[in-house]
Amino acid sequence: MSDLLNDYSYLQFLLLNFLAAFLGYSLRFSLAAVKQKWVTSYHQTLTYCLLPCITLIITTLISSNIALSLGMIGALSIVRFRNPVKSPLELVMFFALITIGIGTAVNFKLSAMLTFVIIFLIAIFHFIEKYSKYKKKTFFSNSYDEGTICHSLEVRSKVKVSGLENSKNLNNYFFNREENSYNYRLVFSYKADLDLLKTDLEKNVDVEFIDIKYAL
Repeated sequence: MSDLLNDYSYLQFLLLNFLAAFLGYSLRFSLAAVKQKWVTSYHQTLTYCLLPCITLIITTLISSNIALSLGMIGALSIVRFRNPVKSPLELVMFFALITIGIGTAVNFKLSAMLTFVIIFLIAIFHFIEKYSKYKKKTFFSNSYDEGTICHSLEVRSKVKVSGLENSKNLNNYFFNREENSYNYRLVFSYKADLDLLKTDLEKNVDVEFIDIKYAL
């Protein structure tokens, strides 16, 4: 049995899992505070909380067993699929499934504990997301690239469009020197919000192009 298991009780390990999740979220919060919007999506937030917990259990399981360490390295290398994954969360869940499988064979209590922590965190963030939608407030940013179901709006303008660069819905923005145009891509969880912005943009004489894609 691992030396870490000898040093801590299972209750203490459970608390360490939540501490690891909190520290991971602290990094997410710090990046968001310096305007790194990519980290504020639902998938990224959950990834930052889950990955430290999974790593804690992996380290505990292999810390005093060289043979198991080599086996774990081989097993985790399976996650490196050649086809692209949709999001970091998908990759993290593959790591979690492998860790749970190996953990069950070595120490089923730690495996069950990790499963509980993952389910608890998923449920908490799902509740937060549902509550924010109910209140029509944004806790997570929209991420079209991560496969999140959302509506998209693309805008091309001869000049900068006031308010779009700082919009919470902005997914991508660039200036095309050849065409001398400003290009924006925004994503929305609510169709009504997209339609409202579209109506305002249609009144702007500098806007040259508007393209809308509604999610099914």
